[in-house]
Amino acid sequence: MPKSDSTALGNHSVQFQKIWIPGDGRCLFRSVVHGAWIRAGKPSPGESLEKELADELRAKVADEFIKRRRDTEWFLEDDFDTYVGQMRQPHVWGGEPELLMSSHVLKVPITVYMRDRNSGGLKTIAEYGQEYGKETPVCVLYHGYGHYDALRSQISSSQSKQIFAG
Repeated sequence: MPKSDSTALGNHSVQFQKIWIPGDGRCLFRSVVHGAWIRAGKPSPGESLEKELADELRAKVADEFIKRRRDTEWFLEDDFDTYVGQMRQPHVWGGEPELLMSSHVLKVPITVYMRDRNSGGLKTIAEYGQEYGKETPVCVLYHGYGHYDALRSQISSSQSKQIFAG
C-alpha cells in the first residue's frame, strides 16, 4: 500500500503519495512514465502497459543520447557507444544521465526527491528539464541504492483541474 510523505517546498508543504515501482531494472523509466501519466491527468497505467512504455522510453532515451552526443559524451563514465548500447538493454539501471534525457524526450521537468534522514521528510536532490517549465514536474523518489519509485503530489481537485487543463 502506498505511503504518504511530506516535504516543505518553498513557503508551503506538499504531500506526496509514494507509488511502488517494481525493482526490475526498469524502475527509473517506469517511475518517469508513471509520473508523466499522473502529470497528464491520466489514470495510472497497469503494470504491463507501464513496462511496455518504460521500454519505449528507454529506447527513446538511448536515441536522445545519440542525437545529443556532442553535449552528452563527456559526462558518461564509459565509452559512449558502449554506454548507449548497454542502456538499450531492458535490465540495465538508469541514473542521472537517463533522467536528463527523459526530460528532453518527454519535454517535461523532472524532480528527484530523496528521504531526508534528519527530518524524515523528502528533499529535492535534482531537477531536470527546467527549460520545459517548472510547474507540475514529474516527481520520482530515489532511495539511494539504485531504486526509484513514482511520487504523486496530493493537491486539491480544483488545483488539479487548473494544472492539467489544456
